[in-house]
Amino acid sequence: MAGRLLNAARLFSSAGSTRQAFCLQHKVPAVQVVPCQPRSTVSKQKEDSTDLGMPPCDFIPEEYKGISYDRAKEVRGDKLNPGLLTYYRKPIMVHQGHMQWLYDTEGKRYLDLFAGIVTVSVGHCHPKVNAALHDQVDRLWHTTSIYMHPKIHEYAEKLLAKLPDNLQCVYFVNSGSEANDMAMQMARLHTGAYDLVSLRNAYHGMSPQTMGLTSLGNWHYQVPRGFGVHNAVNPDPFRGPWGGKNCRDSPVQTIRDCNCAEGQCHANEMYVEQFNDLLRHGTPKKIAGFFVEGIQGVGGAVQLTNGFIKEAYAATRAKGGVCIFDEVQTGFGRLGSHYWGFETHGVVPDIVTMAKGMGNGFPIAAVITSKEIASTMSQALHFNTFGGNPMSCAVGSAVLDVIDEEGLQAHSAELGTYFLLELAKIRDEFEVVGDVRGKGLMIGFELVTDKESRTPLAGDQVVDIWEDMKDMGVLVGKGGLYGNALRIKPPMCITRDDVDFSLSVLRKALQNNKEKHG
Repeated sequence: MAGRLLNAARLFSSAGSTRQAFCLQHKVPAVQVVPCQPRSTVSKQKEDSTDLGMPPCDFIPEEYKGISYDRAKEVRGDKLNPGLLTYYRKPIMVHQGHMQWLYDTEGKRYLDLFAGIVTVSVGHCHPKVNAALHDQVDRLWHTTSIYMHPKIHEYAEKLLAKLPDNLQCVYFVNSGSEANDMAMQMARLHTGAYDLVSLRNAYHGMSPQTMGLTSLGNWHYQVPRGFGVHNAVNPDPFRGPWGGKNCRDSPVQTIRDCNCAEGQCHANEMYVEQFNDLLRHGTPKKIAGFFVEGIQGVGGAVQLTNGFIKEAYAATRAKGGVCIFDEVQTGFGRLGSHYWGFETHGVVPDIVTMAKGMGNGFPIAAVITSKEIASTMSQALHFNTFGGNPMSCAVGSAVLDVIDEEGLQAHSAELGTYFLLELAKIRDEFEVVGDVRGKGLMIGFELVTDKESRTPLAGDQVVDIWEDMKDMGVLVGKGGLYGNALRIKPPMCITRDDVDFSLSVLRKALQNNKEKHG
């Protein structure tokens, strides 16, 4: 209980009145929390970045006693999948996590701004989520869904209460790829059509079927893929052929200029026409559906032009297709203004897929749709061994509680806006920062050779900046087709002090790069 209150107090102490006003305006659950005493520094921890103001933390990690670092590297190189992506020139070996912090085997503390690839939503080893898992582990691990067990029914009801009235049937699976794979099958069965559309720069998974939806060349193997899938021009207002200063739903707009009045986006009209042109020339009279992310995650936190999804949905439905919204990275309050990414675009999908933050790191995912569309799956036997197991449902239910009880959606809106506006100041300071974008705590920071050309910054310089941040105690992701976008998507429990520390580290890393490369 003490740990839970400590975390909640950190979330609410910086600007409680602002958060309460936001909660009232947007009907977001809020909570009153008794403030905790300031945390003390822990001298035993190895921290290389106290000069930049790393916030103190009273958590002391356990002493590590497992496999040695060198032996782990040998096993990884010799025994594990050779295609396994490993971050950093000298990889860190993480031993323990606590809320927004990760600890390596040597005891060094890192501020985690990538959250296990946008997966740890409420904090590493959150006490309430841990308690729910421990309680279930001691009672029942697994039966499969062929038997009734309480947790799957309790969780389904609680989760569906967060969604519109037309989305009231859930299929539980284990990962985002699995969810999108199932949504493809469901769309095709329901419509009787086969062709699907996604956007270039999208990522929807790496299963044999979803590899066609994923449209990033550096993720593709030299094998046939995507039969019946068409990839439309991506409405990216920064890197796409059209874009301007009023194009996206973000506190920060692109550096590209345009003549659009406020509230207008002529670029969007061009992208919608490209989408319609694809439907006219590249698809039959009827299609199965259209997949889209509200903000493209792996693609570098790319936001689409305002109004695009709404018009693409109308065009899809006019061709007999269903609209599928991929909430694997954008859902569960991360974007701040709304609980779901689709709400930020003013649309209601026919099918929603979700995973990652749904389980705070525990394997769980879902496909949610209407009862009519879901009924198509009863044409044959369908089964998922681990989908909706008691442990995952206990965890998922606790995650929903924590998001509401600790006001994390409102927190993401408030802190994310502050973070974005401060990052925009850094963009204006450094020529190599081309774009700052995002919403809530889903942020992209794109590096370029210069602002005018928007040419992606050379890979070695991007890696130098990224590695420098790690060495100073801050972990961020890296994405986009060229690997030049820093992905900032932390656990939603981070504080303003954490953000200020991150900004200091980023500015220092950029300054180091400037001094080295000019």
